[in-house]
Amino acid sequence: MHPTVRARPNVAQPGRNAFRHRLCANRSNEGNIAVNMLVKAWVPITVSIAVAIGGVAVVHLRDAFGSEPIFTATGRGAQPLDPTFVKHVTYDVYGPAGTAGSVNYLDMGATTHQVDFTSLPWTLTITTTTPAVLASVVAQGDGSNISCRITVNGVVKAEQSAAGHDAQISCLAKAA
Repeated sequence: MHPTVRARPNVAQPGRNAFRHRLCANRSNEGNIAVNMLVKAWVPITVSIAVAIGGVAVVHLRDAFGSEPIFTATGRGAQPLDPTFVKHVTYDVYGPAGTAGSVNYLDMGATTHQVDFTSLPWTLTITTTTPAVLASVVAQGDGSNISCRITVNGVVKAEQSAAGHDAQISCLAKAA
């Protein structure tokens, strides 16, 4: 069978309690206050040093790669840019005279608008300085045929035609 396990008497073990004993002795000793403070504060001190070194490294890297100064609302970087290229986007819906119907189109902010027309042709020109415009027009009339066209600065980007009872048509120019 198993031998009986006896509880050991409470004997001081030098390896186990020696560190605790030294700490208590150090705490009672007035001359070792600095050591006690260092034992308690080594983690915050190490973190503070690491953050400071990281901040200095980031500043030096920004300087080494010649990055621009940080944007400020009061600095010169806040000046609006002069328009370098103006785009004229023209929507055309055409068909037989006297055709009535409805047109849906996107403005320069890609917001949908609906307009009713009582006669064709219908034309709308939007002027913008944005680099890319999504141009879209959808139209339906009560006539037998209808056509649409999107031009950007006089160049036709999309053109479609449809025939039939209450014809419907759509034109789309991506990145006009």
